Amino acid sequence: MSVTRPSLRASTLCIHAGTHADAATGSVGSPVFTSTTYAFPNPANENLYPRFFNTPNQRVINHKLAALEQGEAALVFGSGMAAITTLLFAHLKPGDHAVFQADLYGGTHQLASRELTRFGVAISFCRTAEEFAAALRDRTRLVYVESPSNPLLRCVDLAAVAQLARARGVLAVIDNTFATPINQNPLLLGFDAVIHSATKYLNGHSDVTAGIVVASDTIIQRLRECATNYGGMLDAHACSQLERGLKTLALRVQRHNENAGRLAQFLQTHPAVARVNYPGLPGHPDHAIAARQMRGFGGMLSFELRAPQQVDECLRRLRVVRPALSLGGVESLVCVPSRTSHRLMTPAEREHAGIHDGLVRVSVGLEDIEDLLEDFQQALAPTPAAPNHV
Repeated sequence: MSVTRPSLRASTLCIHAGTHADAATGSVGSPVFTSTTYAFPNPANENLYPRFFNTPNQRVINHKLAALEQGEAALVFGSGMAAITTLLFAHLKPGDHAVFQADLYGGTHQLASRELTRFGVAISFCRTAEEFAAALRDRTRLVYVESPSNPLLRCVDLAAVAQLARARGVLAVIDNTFATPINQNPLLLGFDAVIHSATKYLNGHSDVTAGIVVASDTIIQRLRECATNYGGMLDAHACSQLERGLKTLALRVQRHNENAGRLAQFLQTHPAVARVNYPGLPGHPDHAIAARQMRGFGGMLSFELRAPQQVDECLRRLRVVRPALSLGGVESLVCVPSRTSHRLMTPAEREHAGIHDGLVRVSVGLEDIEDLLEDFQQALAPTPAAPNHV
């Protein structure tokens, strides 16, 4: 593996960190090692095997993400949920207590409220640093946040939560998917572990499903032991595609930031829109927090229509932006969280989380911003009244 110097900046790390230097050919890009069988013993006396998370293409991703998040080590997984699940089960056991942010990605909320509780882990959901402090117990082992959150883009004071966790000896974990390591580095703010759904911005082209955890050597070693048993590894071809996507991460995120900021400003002045959730807007409730801990505000936003019954018409009329699941790719996508990412929550849970039927989430892509503005302008325009025939 190539050596990564801490002085290198983000764009350079995206391209060069972790690249496998192939002595046989001198190739600039990392070769794809498709083998599932490696010689043993070998010069390093190491048992290489894909399920052990230690093959060359897996290591490329681990080194690159550790460098970008400024952590000691990383572990790549077959999905974001595989990364989350493995980390939680590696650190929680029956009788333990964990504190989760209330407005989470629906899959994480389901995992915490359904699966962890089924295995005897007590769960509390909180919104603010003050609520996190009040929720801590003697048996609390972990706090988990998502900032900016999905789909309301709420931002938690990360330094405050990390300080609170550290004072009580509690593991602090964050899902940094929406921010990416280009916009935010939670480990520098005191967090112990950072999770990404690499399916989203890290890959960036809507053709790989993957996840990543970045943390200290100690945490990653413990995680690897559990991960080997659970089997949620990523294959060599997907690792290679993910590496290719990561090389343009810094460039893509810059454009995502710019386009989302422009679209958020447009939507907040549109008469059909009741509210826009984007941390880059001065009126966002967490704007000051986001400005303090982020270098850019990201490519995700959500907005709520004044007339929820107009959601389907708005989505039907879009021409450039596609109604589709997932996020973080080069193309702009919209979805209705109450029907998609958070559909498994009960209506009461969605109401408590602030996820209403008129809420539309937008993953702002890399298209020309004028085309995106024009597309939303025509999609949100009043529907012409039907002629009154006599």
